[in-house]
Amino acid sequence: MKRLEGKHALVTGAARGIGAAIARAFVDEGAFVYVTDIDDDAGTAMAGLLGDAAAYLHLDVREESDWIAAMKHIEQRSGPLDIVVNNAGITGFEQGNYTHDPEHASLESWREVHRTNLDGVFLGCKYAIRSMRAPKSGSIINISSRSGLVGIPGAAAYASSKAAVRNHTKTVALYCAEQGLNVRCNSIHPAAILTPMWEPMLGTGPEREQRMAEFVSDTPLRRFGMPEEVAAVAVLLASDEAAYMTGAELNIDGGILAGAAASPK
Repeated sequence: MKRLEGKHALVTGAARGIGAAIARAFVDEGAFVYVTDIDDDAGTAMAGLLGDAAAYLHLDVREESDWIAAMKHIEQRSGPLDIVVNNAGITGFEQGNYTHDPEHASLESWREVHRTNLDGVFLGCKYAIRSMRAPKSGSIINISSRSGLVGIPGAAAYASSKAAVRNHTKTVALYCAEQGLNVRCNSIHPAAILTPMWEPMLGTGPEREQRMAEFVSDTPLRRFGMPEEVAAVAVLLASDEAAYMTGAELNIDGGILAGAAASPK
């Protein structure tokens, strides 16, 4: 039997990048996946690639009304969810605004990043718990970041929002246990994963390879991670193999949080 056979999952921000990789991995392991995003064309295309084991739903994670509508649709179609992955997120650099340090970042840009990265996770956890309350079981997976564990001088809002996701994950885990629910909540902390989010910084010119090398120069494994490597961790957390894991945080960072790699002599 496949590891997620018979389970129903919702993945936010699943039109591309890590979310798309998680959706593919879940389908490969036997789950039915609701692919959600605000990019309807890309989301519909991704669900189409996954075939009969997936369906697309428009979901702006910042809007509670969208969560209510999505959950109502899912409940009527397939019943309670077994897995919710809160993956949708932004860096704040998507529109070319590179001023995100603690001194010069605007309050508007600060709030924009938190609204997606933190409010979206809060709402995702809220409605996941409500969906999973009747069966008293399920797995909530929040995608945080290495930036939620360390400071990032040039991305203050992103680092702050991801740190909050890390802590909220633990709160949700404790709350569900306190409620007598077998609903687990864990977080994944990727570092440099090669997704479309990096494209504005990497560019497409002849210096791309050099920029890539510079970005991972302090990573012991000296490379970017791949979305599929994050998806493999998500499959573990979604499966019954991780039945005793809740409130945990799993780093997938090429060793960067382990410390500096020793230089060869």
